[in-house]
Amino acid sequence: MSSLGQVLKSIGPKLVPFFKTSCIYFVLMAEQPSLLTACIKCLPIISLIMFVFLHGMSLSKEHTFSRRIVAGLVFSCFGDALIIWPNLFLGGMAMFAIAQIMYISAFGFKPLNPKIGAIIFALATIVTYILMPGLNGVLAIGVPIYISLLGGMTWRAISQVQLSKENGMKWTKLCSCIGGILFLISDTILGFHHFYHPIPYSAVSIMLTYYAAQLGIALSTVNSKNNNINKQVNVK
Repeated sequence: MSSLGQVLKSIGPKLVPFFKTSCIYFVLMAEQPSLLTACIKCLPIISLIMFVFLHGMSLSKEHTFSRRIVAGLVFSCFGDALIIWPNLFLGGMAMFAIAQIMYISAFGFKPLNPKIGAIIFALATIVTYILMPGLNGVLAIGVPIYISLLGGMTWRAISQVQLSKENGMKWTKLCSCIGGILFLISDTILGFHHFYHPIPYSAVSIMLTYYAAQLGIALSTVNSKNNNINKQVNVK
């Protein structure tokens, strides 16, 4: 616990920009499509990108995980900007789809945990079935694909949480797990609001869970270098 407390003290100041920019967004809650609105919406994610960079970044193998998380955050940022304009919604969804692929590649497929995957994809199938009547044209193809990628990311994020007798549960893995679940919740609310039935206070619910999700995923990069080194040692 003491080591975790020390880590929290060290990362706390680096997260101040994220919390400040998030507060600015929720205070203003601008909805009119404009470059200013896009900038305000993207600032918290840009702050998280800088947070990951502050924990070290290089082209070496030991930083592969962090690079992929940063790539996911960057594409999420593009998605946040594009989705503000209704006519660019598909482009925004495509950016988020790439972000999910980046996160999936970062989390990997070990341990596989097929039971969790089966549960999540069953739920994804139900959600897709409910939303399909409200989807037309390209959305009828794009939304199911995106739901599958989102479900895949959530599955891989949850599967990272492992409890071992030697090391206990790594809090960074727990952060990515919570982040994945919150991302699923956020986009599910968004999907139902746009394609099924309007949800009261949807903007607040969507963005609150979304920013919290990205925060959890960004926190998973803390000590990722050490985690990768430990994995390599265990393999040897």
